[in-house]
Amino acid sequence: MGSSVHAFSPVLFFTLICFYLLLHFSEGRSRHYHFDIVMQNVTRLCFTKSVVTVNGQFPGPLITAREGDRLLIRVVNHVSNNITIHWHGIRQLRSGWADGPSYITQCPIQNGQSYVYNFTIVGQRGTLFWHAHISWLRATVYGPIVILPKQNDSYPFVKPYKEETLIFGEWFNGDTEAIISQALQTGGGPNVSDAYTINGLPGPLYKCSAKDTYKLKVRPGKVYLLRIVNAALNDQLFFSIANHTLTVVEADAGYVKPFETSTLLITPGQTTNVLLRTKPNPPDATFLMMARPYTTGFGTFDNSTVAGILEYESPPSPEPIKKLPLFTPTLPDLNDTTFVTNFTRRVRSLASTRFPANVPLNVDRHFFFTIGLGTSPCDQNQTCQGPNGTKFAAAINNVSFIQPTTSLLQAHFTGQSSRVYSPNFPITPLIPFNYTGTPPDNTLVSNGTQVVVLPFKTSVELILQDTSVLGAENHPLHLHGFNFFVIGEGFGNYDPNQDPAGFNLIDPIERNTVGVPVGGWVAIRFLADNPGVWFMHCHFEAHTSWGLKMAWIVLDGELPHQKLLEPPADLPKC
Repeated sequence: MGSSVHAFSPVLFFTLICFYLLLHFSEGRSRHYHFDIVMQNVTRLCFTKSVVTVNGQFPGPLITAREGDRLLIRVVNHVSNNITIHWHGIRQLRSGWADGPSYITQCPIQNGQSYVYNFTIVGQRGTLFWHAHISWLRATVYGPIVILPKQNDSYPFVKPYKEETLIFGEWFNGDTEAIISQALQTGGGPNVSDAYTINGLPGPLYKCSAKDTYKLKVRPGKVYLLRIVNAALNDQLFFSIANHTLTVVEADAGYVKPFETSTLLITPGQTTNVLLRTKPNPPDATFLMMARPYTTGFGTFDNSTVAGILEYESPPSPEPIKKLPLFTPTLPDLNDTTFVTNFTRRVRSLASTRFPANVPLNVDRHFFFTIGLGTSPCDQNQTCQGPNGTKFAAAINNVSFIQPTTSLLQAHFTGQSSRVYSPNFPITPLIPFNYTGTPPDNTLVSNGTQVVVLPFKTSVELILQDTSVLGAENHPLHLHGFNFFVIGEGFGNYDPNQDPAGFNLIDPIERNTVGVPVGGWVAIRFLADNPGVWFMHCHFEAHTSWGLKMAWIVLDGELPHQKLLEPPADLPKC
């Protein structure tokens, strides 16, 4: 019998090539970034100061990746300050060593040292951001993260003509490290910022700042995707563009059921993506986009407004350029909690077949945490500027967190935890009281480095309850290492017998940062499927400095892919 010869098949060859490319792109790629931490002179409000930056940029550089990509970001510290970088909202599945909060998952990167943050983006796409996570350095050390869908995947909304990133910040004429150091020493409240910024620019409503104004140039009849980040230190912000409607399509890098609004509320630590549909014809006008604070506490705050300009491109004209009318948006009142409540309740997960809302329906562990302010005694032979001669403090379940001098994650991983932290964080307040009623006379907090330990894949329900101690306030709480579902919220004291009946287990919003309502509560659920040590804290930097923080430890699972990876060789030492 003769030998058979297989003819070349172009169709088969093309199919194999397509399969290879699909496999190649679906696995993601490695992206390398280099962050030099350096001092840089920056001038705002006619005031020049030297600030800590990444690569001399303020704000810092954009990180761009796709879902499934691996990021390797080498950070080299050239300044006298210790530094760490947190990749806010990144799940860090099994890669807790790259999460970044100082003394929680790593010791800081000291002067002359470097560290490579090495992590893979798993199951996430959207807008997040990165920032310094030590003291108040994130005032100038921050930047956006844009995670695009996998190659050949599409958005679940209309494809935008163009994408723009708006990142809010706060500018301080003073040295933020000196500001918080002085506040902690005296026990009083820290000085507030001198301006808010959009992409580092304060805008025309501040002195000397007309030239430092963010301008967004658009074309008529187009759809723009605006990626909006609140990187401010201590303020929630309202945002609006005059005479334009925004369609919310994403929150904290999770797709939501689209809805229209003229104004956004965004807390520090949150991100929101919106579609901006420009007018069909050039409107012969320019439009201010403005942000100013939503405030609920009794303390001082930066009562100012940042403005940028939305400007339409128009075709060249032989006519002389005329000054166009300028329209200004109407923002809610500074304390408009009714608007905030109505807005937050409209934000719901897309909950589609492609992007389901996998809410834990069965709960293994229930927790009830009070969130609020308190006091600590003044040091002997010192006069303090807090309430009644005390020092301001903040606490969860009346425990004000004492920051350790070594990394909690290292202590956990090496089995040396007994000298570093206690696993006995209270799961409910030790002394119950009328949390939103008349506050108790004793406002002193306890102190400790305490954590909650969870077995792998524990399903958790957590009630976060605001208190009226030293004034009720809306607190933005951020959880590292997880997204959680916001299944309910309300005002007054949480009622475990009545309130669960109103929980939304169908399409609750999935977030990494949530505002605990002023004088109220919020209920969240998450699945503890990520081994490691995970920080939870208020994203008001002042409150974090006062101790409104704690940590969760999630133990390894039984299978290899359920265990924390080994620490990298270049992990900084304390």
